[in-house]
Amino acid sequence: MTTDEWLTDTRTSYDTVAVSYAAQVRDALARGPYVRAALALFADSVRAAGGGPVADIGCGPGHVTAHLHTLGVDAFGVDLSPGMIEVARRDHPGLRFEVGSMTDLDLPAASVGGLLAWQSLIHIPDDEVPAVLGHFHRVLRPGGPLHLLFHVGDTPRWKTEGYGGHPMKVQVHRRRPAQVADWLRDSGFEVEAQMVLSPQEKSSQAILFARRG
Repeated sequence: MTTDEWLTDTRTSYDTVAVSYAAQVRDALARGPYVRAALALFADSVRAAGGGPVADIGCGPGHVTAHLHTLGVDAFGVDLSPGMIEVARRDHPGLRFEVGSMTDLDLPAASVGGLLAWQSLIHIPDDEVPAVLGHFHRVLRPGGPLHLLFHVGDTPRWKTEGYGGHPMKVQVHRRRPAQVADWLRDSGFEVEAQMVLSPQEKSSQAILFARRG
């Protein structure tokens, strides 16, 4: 499958589920004390590195972007799906959201003080991850924090239905933290810590805390 094909499938899938997905995750942060703690740490890291705008890449309906604003962070959201961006603007008026792809990130070099990619790198094939991380490194200021949240596992799976029973066609890549950490180091990041959520469950997730060197 070519890059254009899987990007188109991913965009169409999330356009289709945007409204139902937003309803499902609206209260997700209220139910997740560890992810809230990670976001608080991210906000502190941004301030310690000198502040500045923060990019939430793959922001979906904007709930994480909005939460960062409550923590005093000047966050804006970018998402591949115009449908998701429309919902984000509807639910969080006054915040900045724009359509864009992490595979061709349209942000100036060293323009953001922090970058977050939560559950969005999961749709990027392995052979394209280094290029995406290269974009992240390019747009981050030196010393700026990068946090990644992703599914833990060894094999990808196809998601053909979700969020209210709507049809989808996306591949969900599950990865080991050590593999993602190696990619980060190869891309010029310093990996500082990791957190594994629900490590005994099949649906476990990991957060990697890194910083641009």
